Amino acid sequence: MSLRERGHDGPALLSYGFRPFFLFGSAYAGAAVLAWMLALAGLFEIPTALSPLDWHVHEMLYGYLAAVIAGFLLTAVPNWTGRLPIRGTPLLVLVLVWLAGRVAVSTSAVVGPLAAGLADCAFLALFAAAVAREIVAGRNWRNLKVLAILALLLAGNVIFHVEAQAGAAAYGSRLGIAAAIALIALIGGRIVPSFTRNWLARQGPGRLPAPFDRFDLAAMGIAGLALAAWVVAPDAAATGLALLAAAAAQATRLARWAGERTFGERIVLILHVGYAFVPLGFALLGAAVMSRASLGHTGRPVATTPGLEAVYAAAVGGALLRVGAAAFGLPVLLHVSALAFAAAFLGFALLYAPVLTRPRLA
Repeated sequence: MSLRERGHDGPALLSYGFRPFFLFGSAYAGAAVLAWMLALAGLFEIPTALSPLDWHVHEMLYGYLAAVIAGFLLTAVPNWTGRLPIRGTPLLVLVLVWLAGRVAVSTSAVVGPLAAGLADCAFLALFAAAVAREIVAGRNWRNLKVLAILALLLAGNVIFHVEAQAGAAAYGSRLGIAAAIALIALIGGRIVPSFTRNWLARQGPGRLPAPFDRFDLAAMGIAGLALAAWVVAPDAAATGLALLAAAAAQATRLARWAGERTFGERIVLILHVGYAFVPLGFALLGAAVMSRASLGHTGRPVATTPGLEAVYAAAVGGALLRVGAAAFGLPVLLHVSALAFAAAFLGFALLYAPVLTRPRLA
């Protein structure tokens, strides 16, 4: 048991934020994808006031992804600040508020759009307040930028609910996706080269990831400007150029992290594969971080298993098939993609339920 987990005599599930949010987030995502596929086929009706497409987008973005972000940050922030993690009853309250939001949004045709929106947005507001308290109490000012991104995610959720009542939630969707990509670029830019360097240092001489420098700052700045332009004017020619510039900068950034040397350790390699999907692959990188963090923070060997590799393959395949469905206009690929994503999410939940619900190994 780690020093920060000592003194917690409640369920292991509530000893660290990553445990409940990774578990319930992945299980919910898998179930939601299957429900949406059935609704799309006319075999099931979700009692939501949102359109089927808006419900699907919202729950993947502000339901599943918000849970993954919460699980990661509630685990990372104590390491940044040196303070004890949020656990026990306070953590349970956060989980219950998140679950209440999922129920409210999925039954908003019954409870009403306003009540559903308030219940849903309450989670991100409460979570951001908790992170803000820890950062301020720990005087960890360098991570205030993380809090700013959480504020954007909350704003996107509010806008989404407002827009959805007047039609498609375009700005709310784009702002949420942009905030998620910004967070992935920020946090991924720390953990991918860090985990890679730690592993490569034990493998003998060779190229190591480049240290964070002015190029990374420039790449982040270009990405931020491109995302802002995409949120405001997604169809403008200048936005297209900005996105291409951001893609080139992020690809170069990824190439600097010595990913070609990680083929011998798939749990490190998958971080590079996941980051390569920016801006399309934020869900894949979240899955990679979840599996790596869950093992490391519970005292288990950080290594893949055949089952986990199957989850990775399903996630990568689902992403590629989803892109192929749009590129080639083949609806069958959309359904196969949904099944692949559901298999990845539910497979993760099944594989990691024992890890996330049992005490840390010595």
